[in-house]
Amino acid sequence: MQTLLKLLSNGEFHSGEALGRALGVSRSAVWKKLQQLQLETGIEIHKVRGRGYKLPNPIVLLNEPWLTERHDAAGWDIRVYNAIDSTNAEAMRLIAQALKLPLLVVSEQQTAGRGRRGRKWVSPFAENLYYSLALRIEGGMKQLEGLSLLVGLAVVKMLQEMGISGAGLKWPNDILVGRKKLAGILLELTGDPADVCHVVIGIGINVNMRSSEEVDQSWTSMALESGVDQDRNQVVARLSAVLNRYLTSYYAKGFKAFKDEWEQHHLWQNEPVTLLAGQSAINGVVVGVDDAGGLRLMVGQDVQVFSGGELSLRLRGQPGS
Repeated sequence: MQTLLKLLSNGEFHSGEALGRALGVSRSAVWKKLQQLQLETGIEIHKVRGRGYKLPNPIVLLNEPWLTERHDAAGWDIRVYNAIDSTNAEAMRLIAQALKLPLLVVSEQQTAGRGRRGRKWVSPFAENLYYSLALRIEGGMKQLEGLSLLVGLAVVKMLQEMGISGAGLKWPNDILVGRKKLAGILLELTGDPADVCHVVIGIGINVNMRSSEEVDQSWTSMALESGVDQDRNQVVARLSAVLNRYLTSYYAKGFKAFKDEWEQHHLWQNEPVTLLAGQSAINGVVVGVDDAGGLRLMVGQDVQVFSGGELSLRLRGQPGS
């Protein structure tokens, strides 16, 4: 399927005869392979009598040799997949095999991508970025305070470097443009919380997606914001470079060193919000974050700090979270 997809990737028409010659199969076998390709990837194949077959739009596939070369300098191994249930789940499986870390998993598609609080992460083929970085952490979970916020800051910096100037943060780990979600972060831990543990940093970025009936909230993408499709290989390489830079400083200084910078990019700073915690709803005004990444809310006359994976924030009076 990969060879057929590469032949079609320029978005131009290719005759069944030409495809058959390239693949070494008959024209009827080409049609069967095209049907299988549609089924596996969800990409619609256009067929026009007398002209042949084409994709709706050109696509640029992930280039594993190019990406491997770009990550070697940082000492990161990388695995590139056509389709995987979840890049986070695969990273966890690779950690269990005691492979060399850091290890990066990226995929053209996820069949069971997930976000925070068990939400589905819509993952169409060859449109967006599905990225999971596995790290070994010495000293237990205490070393991870504020990590998800730091990762969000790195994603925003990468987006700004690539021309998405309106990208900003929503506590704890969403990246928005205005009210529309562009990217999200999911951290998962395994191992001894008091000693040696491992963390998987999962990052999903809407890169070239222009339409979706599956997403249940307001969203945008790099392509929609910039007006042009992005080379996802460049997005991976730029994200890894920025993230590696931020992680190096984080290991040395902790999140405290980035607190002010994070607050500068928080779109809801000083805004009235509702914090959802289980069945409870707490109204307050965002005044910042603490040194460990907890949310600081002015509730009445007091500043209270909230942290935890099951918390959700929304602007006062706005639906959803």
